[in-house]
Amino acid sequence: QVQLVESGGGLVQPGGSLRLSCAASGIIFSINPMNWYRQAPGKQRELVAAITRGGTNYADSVEGRFTISRDNAKNTVYLQMNSLKPEDTAVYYCNVPSPAGYWGQGTQVTVSS
Repeated sequence: QVQLVESGGGLVQPGGSLRLSCAASGIIFSINPMNWYRQAPGKQRELVAAITRGGTNYADSVEGRFTISRDNAKNTVYLQMNSLKPEDTAVYYCNVPSPAGYWGQGTQVTVSS
């Protein structure tokens, strides 16, 4: 059974930092690309960052502030988020993209003073 478990969300002031983690089990983690998505209230889920064998990609809105990385020995993917803004407030999800198509339960990130 595949499980993706996110952690590390919380409340942070504008300009602050958080590091999200996503621990995977039940898959051969090292061969899979991994994504981070987010969904703000009333908005569609959007792709924030992706990591593949070829490198990393970011949404324009987070480029230069967020960094995706992975530790294959720990079956974990991370999202380091710096210089956070109120508009980064959302539920953040990790994802194994199609054809596998697995999702975690999400972790809430709130950026507010």
